[in-house]
Amino acid sequence: MSNRLQERLGSLSAGRLKGMRRGIEKESLRALPDGKLALTPHPLALGSALTHPHITTDFSESQLELITGVHGDAEAALDELTRVHQFTYRVLDQLGDERMWVSSMPCGLPTDETIPIGRYGSSNVGRAKSVYRMGLSHRYGRRMQTISGIHYNWSLPEVSSEEYFALIRNFRRHAFLLLYLFGASPALCSSFVAGRPHELQPLGDGSMFMPHGTSLRMGRLGYQSDAQASLAVSYNSLEGYGASLQDALTRPWPAYEAIGIRNLGGDYNQLGTSLLQIENEFYGTIRPKRVINPGERPLHALRERGVEYVEVRLMDLDPFETVGINAQTMRFLDVFLLHCLLSDSPDDTPQEIADLAHNQHLTAARGREPGLALRRGGQPVTLVDWGLELIEQCAPIAERLDAAHGGTAHAEAVRAAREALGNPDSLPSARVLAAIEREHANSFVGFVRARSEQTRAALMALPFSEAQRAEFARMTEDSIQEQKRIEMADTLPFEIYREQYVSPARLGVGRGQRVAVAA
Repeated sequence: MSNRLQERLGSLSAGRLKGMRRGIEKESLRALPDGKLALTPHPLALGSALTHPHITTDFSESQLELITGVHGDAEAALDELTRVHQFTYRVLDQLGDERMWVSSMPCGLPTDETIPIGRYGSSNVGRAKSVYRMGLSHRYGRRMQTISGIHYNWSLPEVSSEEYFALIRNFRRHAFLLLYLFGASPALCSSFVAGRPHELQPLGDGSMFMPHGTSLRMGRLGYQSDAQASLAVSYNSLEGYGASLQDALTRPWPAYEAIGIRNLGGDYNQLGTSLLQIENEFYGTIRPKRVINPGERPLHALRERGVEYVEVRLMDLDPFETVGINAQTMRFLDVFLLHCLLSDSPDDTPQEIADLAHNQHLTAARGREPGLALRRGGQPVTLVDWGLELIEQCAPIAERLDAAHGGTAHAEAVRAAREALGNPDSLPSARVLAAIEREHANSFVGFVRARSEQTRAALMALPFSEAQRAEFARMTEDSIQEQKRIEMADTLPFEIYREQYVSPARLGVGRGQRVAVAA
């Protein structure tokens, strides 16, 4: 551990450490008992996907997104996430026999054009959310958008934007370790890659895999695009990051201009024809974030008021965990993010950005391969050696967090990571493949169907009080009424609304009329 890292750690008061906050956003497809995608609308009994604070949809109408508030410890966040799951499953149970698919890689998918896009009502903001998703479907295909994951939102008091960007640079350098330790998507249903080039190997009938894969979701089959590959976004400062995003949000892109904003029948194909329609279209393993005011563009909020928290976006759903993640994993993330914040973080360079993409794809596809070497500073270094260096540096940080909170839970999380690093068979990705082979005749869908059913049974068996049910029922009704209120208040024609929203003046260089939209 460097002296500077020790000094920075020593300067953190127990009060600041206790001020660390985290929240979870967890995506899951709704699937039928046979492992096929459920094509039913988002259940009305779950409330409005536009306005409900805890239950919405991601890309697809069939893709639930369950959201916690901000919490002071891992258990409180997990408790809330569990309650949201419990209510959601009770609604699904009353309506039929749909399951939440517990893998990041999707269930059996229908033809691309029949995967339903999220619907958010008739308001301008609701229509814009659907048009944005239609744009994603034209640009990348709908299958890619059905991949699900867990986003981990994290903050520490008194951290400047400059310090958050230093954290982000280090996170990107060291993200391979999280993919290795927690990746849980080494296999998939053949329907996902039908008609697409890939390097996967067949696994039984109807499944494909990478023998040493960790997270196919974060590899070349996941959120990738040739257009976005042309973006070498730098994280050296808020100003530079903002300029990169502004360029992508305003630069015309010929392939997207060819799609057009509307089709011949007048229906909308996309929000705009630039390289990115909106900020959230930019894929990354981590994002700087700021809570936006009603109607504000995210980039404007960042430029005006700075970074408020970071959103970690590379965590797979763990099919062996009831809600996809556990407290020990969350505590390791807390230690890891604090390490990224406190360590020296030199500016990134175009060469390093290229190396990081190489390391990410290699770890995703072949992370458990013995002796696998990554690139660091132009030199090869084995994944295990580099990972061990990082974990050793994390140990004093874990001890400091334990001193602030009491107990030894953070040190235990680091110890478990160190053991897993040297025992690849214990990793979630290896356990997934072992279970598929041993218990499900090499069927990915068979494995996830069984895990999804076990998860459903476990959640339905947990106590859920009448007071809890009533509170969720109230949120359902409130969200429906709020959507109606938004729809009644609309006055602008949608095309004027769209033009105003995508205007470059809204990105922090001008103060035009505020118009709300959210991804």
